[in-house]
Amino acid sequence: MVDSDLTIPPRLLRDGLLSSAKRTPDKVALVIEGVEYTYSQLMQAALKMASQLVQSGIQRGDRVAIYMDNTWPCVVSIYAVLIAGGVFLVINPQTKSDKLEFVLKDSDAKVLCTDSHLAGVFADVVVNSQVTTVICSGDTSELTLSCLLDFNQILASNAPLEKPVFVVPNDMAALIYTSGSTGVPKGVMHTHQSMVFAAWSLIEYLRLSREDKILLVLPVAFDYGLYQLFMALKLGGTLVIERSFTFPVQVYKRIEEQKVTVFPGVPTIFAMMVSAHKKKPLCFPTVTRITNTAAALPEEFVSYLQEIFPNALIYKMYGLTECKRVSYLEPELVNAKSNSVGKAIPGTEVYLLSEKTGQAVSAGETGVLYVRGPHIMLGYWKQDELSRKMLKPGRYPGERVLCTHDLFRMDSEGYLYFVGRNDDIIKTRGEKVSPVEVENALYEIKGIKEAAVIGAPDELLGESVKAFVTLEADSDLTDKKIKKICLSKLENFMVPKDIIVVPDSLPKTANGKIDKKALS
Repeated sequence: MVDSDLTIPPRLLRDGLLSSAKRTPDKVALVIEGVEYTYSQLMQAALKMASQLVQSGIQRGDRVAIYMDNTWPCVVSIYAVLIAGGVFLVINPQTKSDKLEFVLKDSDAKVLCTDSHLAGVFADVVVNSQVTTVICSGDTSELTLSCLLDFNQILASNAPLEKPVFVVPNDMAALIYTSGSTGVPKGVMHTHQSMVFAAWSLIEYLRLSREDKILLVLPVAFDYGLYQLFMALKLGGTLVIERSFTFPVQVYKRIEEQKVTVFPGVPTIFAMMVSAHKKKPLCFPTVTRITNTAAALPEEFVSYLQEIFPNALIYKMYGLTECKRVSYLEPELVNAKSNSVGKAIPGTEVYLLSEKTGQAVSAGETGVLYVRGPHIMLGYWKQDELSRKMLKPGRYPGERVLCTHDLFRMDSEGYLYFVGRNDDIIKTRGEKVSPVEVENALYEIKGIKEAAVIGAPDELLGESVKAFVTLEADSDLTDKKIKKICLSKLENFMVPKDIIVVPDSLPKTANGKIDKKALS
């Protein structure tokens, strides 16, 4: 339940921190790689940083790029931008120079907040951009940029901003860059209103409270990671931050040490945990909620996760950056409706329309998913044509709804079942094949650790189904054995023509998803 004494409704994204710092200044807000920071410390640091941003020329609506690891300076920078009335964009620290340069120029960012260890990437890029100020954490002694300011010196010497810069809820709060189908990143525009609404809707259905301790091992540049920050601080809870899941044993120790209650993950993280659990049992009884998104959680993982987290509710969810979250499955139904991603999040509406006619489809029929609610994006930054493709006329004059272009079925009770992305569907032998359906069948095979399915050009078939898998260390599976098992599980046209057994692991994007473009 959401705490009933949070009487003043948050209108702006920064309000969560402001109200929590006023209510519980001495409570621990963040635990970052074992170091604790209170709400008061975070508030003061953000106000000092915001003061510097204003001095550096940031005005209401200006963009500030944050190119940092999951660190104290990163969190301070995000809230400082919001307090200064700016628009933040978080860039994954794994981003290379070409993409960094594109994002900085495309967003017209005036200030770059970054880490000194990334200087080899950002130093030359900044010189060729419109960035006027670089605020850098870490050792800056060897950096020679004329526009450089030291993060630690700002916190040590700046006076706090007297009051936050005035903005209204429908001002833009964040620009979230996501991969585009053309290979060029696209900036998703979100307002304070859309992000505050989404955060509270998530808090409601996840049944969070200010006693919760949320673990963050996902990059803050990934909106799934970013919202863990906003939810925790809105509630007045605690966020336990690690840079990544690269060293699982360290993360496991942190869960036990901090008595973490909420574990947000993606299937690749859960695959690693399940694999480790099979060798040496894991158990984290303090965790009461597990959440999964980014890709479908294989059904085979659920029973293992119930062993690893014996007291946890397991939430399957579906979403996209353009509206943050679309649906969730009540954890009590994780077994009864194991293939479903649930119903619309609180305060929103979803419906399916036929690809061909644009009319509503009947229960059980496949249609394109549309999303209606205050959480949908303003559009794509500087991309009007692409915005029109995604935002369609709604029920009322002037209203816009989000067309996801994803294919779903909905049962008679209103539960959604993912069929596939419109552009991911494989057309072979005149039939349409959902990669997700084939991947689910592969994950059911004992010994398969990871699986990804794509369509490959084929002169005879149009496209053939091609699968890439990695195996558990003790597995004796071969491509022929896997194909034979698939023949017993899938219709013939769905069985992969080619199965590639990959040593070690499949390639991943910066957000931890399996990178199908790299496989292609």
